[in-house]
Amino acid sequence: MHLFKELFIMEKTTGNFRLSLENVKEATQLIDPIFQNSPQFISVTLSELLNLTLVVKLETSNPVRCFKGRGAEVFVAKASADTHFICASAGNFGLAMAFSCRKSKLRLTVYVSKNANPFKLYSMKSYGAEVIEFGDDFDSAKLEAKRKSKELNATFIEDSQNIESLEGAATIGLELLKIPNKIDTILIALGNGALLNGIARVIKYYSPDTKIIAIQAKGASAMVDSWRSSSIVNYETSNTIADRIAVRLPIPQALKDMTGLVDDALLVDDKNIIKAMQLIYKHVGIVSEPSGAVGIAAILENPTYFKNQTVATVICGGNLTKEQIKLWLTG
Repeated sequence: MHLFKELFIMEKTTGNFRLSLENVKEATQLIDPIFQNSPQFISVTLSELLNLTLVVKLETSNPVRCFKGRGAEVFVAKASADTHFICASAGNFGLAMAFSCRKSKLRLTVYVSKNANPFKLYSMKSYGAEVIEFGDDFDSAKLEAKRKSKELNATFIEDSQNIESLEGAATIGLELLKIPNKIDTILIALGNGALLNGIARVIKYYSPDTKIIAIQAKGASAMVDSWRSSSIVNYETSNTIADRIAVRLPIPQALKDMTGLVDDALLVDDKNIIKAMQLIYKHVGIVSEPSGAVGIAAILENPTYFKNQTVATVICGGNLTKEQIKLWLTG
């Protein structure tokens, strides 16, 4: 039997989780308040349009305009003063790490693909990070970052592999529990897995009847395909506008973390992602990245699945270039 499948079955049976709820609570003391207690509310007009009660949580109203600041704060809070961090990023994680490292005067090198969002590159550099462009996608940049960190004896951190990223994301789950309505289903974007697994760990402990559904784009389905088959599925390429969750090479640990926490997974196409972004812009009044809109895209593609439920989704990032805003939202 494949090693991963053995671990999958074992963890499904035992219900063991590596993310400690005590560490999640500790994370709330380590994270800058500017990243915590983000707005969350029922969008009345979207609820009426989609035939359900929709709770939106906005992780875009902070200095890095994404949820990644939470995990970055935990990484930096636990680091020694002489730490040299190296990471790879599709944009948001590197931006968040740059913000937190600047505050603590820590050295940071971020590897990004040659196709990375130029606005995010500019922001990372403005916060003092060294930014190195390598390869055609995130996974290529990550492999080079790992190699270089060994060469330099630096501290390589990997979003979703390192537990700190889950600890930060899990604080979102604690905040969602404060919603007065009982949430039937939470739709969460699935990239490397930190957002999904962090939130799911907290929600399933305190509200086990709430369904957790992972959402990926149809053009980058490696994580969902791996989870469904209980084995690692790698792809040579990805093809989606949701580049922040366009994972080709799944992290085995992230898939193990999903075991016992995720009830279902859905794939959405780019056309509905764009439509969802436009709905968020019109009804909520904010700019969402494609990855932040996949939850609403899933509702658009599966209206009967969620009809009359109370559904929550996290708008997990809002970093777009002005060209993207014109192309997808205002053009």
